[in-house]
Amino acid sequence: MTPAEVVVLAFALAMDAVAVSLAEGLRLRRPRFRDAFLIAGMFGLFQGLMPVLGWLLAFGFADAVSSATPWIAFGMLALIGAHMIKESFEDDDDHGATSVVTVRTVTPLAIATSIDAAAVGVTFGVLEVQVAPAVAVIGVITCVLSLGAVYVGARVGERLGRWATLVGGVILVLIGLRILLAHLLG
Repeated sequence: MTPAEVVVLAFALAMDAVAVSLAEGLRLRRPRFRDAFLIAGMFGLFQGLMPVLGWLLAFGFADAVSSATPWIAFGMLALIGAHMIKESFEDDDDHGATSVVTVRTVTPLAIATSIDAAAVGVTFGVLEVQVAPAVAVIGVITCVLSLGAVYVGARVGERLGRWATLVGGVILVLIGLRILLAHLLG
């Protein structure tokens, strides 16, 4: 795999994280830099680590794990999305402005959006890709794109108000469905 192919792969892998970062920005509306960077950093970290996990699994029991991962990603994204949809209907005049961003709240999203990167790691073993530089590129590109997406989502969220949380939740559910349907139909 050439360096250019790794960059293209990194952009492709980052798209789920970017969409979820956009949804998080919609929900937060006025994110502090610390919160935006925590979201982007966790997404970049997990997008970078999951191919390593897949690469390691390629030597063992990848077939057993690969059939369950789309279901796990769907379940996690659907639950978080459903919670956001429910939040959008709650009576709260300052809805979204007090949302808490912690490692604990971001980790499930980071895992769910990076599961497909583990499958890419399996191919790294087959294609004899230099893993360390590849995962660094994947992680950095995901982090940078996700950081921008949080702020874009926040700008849109300020204009949409509580509808932004509804839209963000629907986006998460749809991403989960896309992952699951790609697995079932592919």
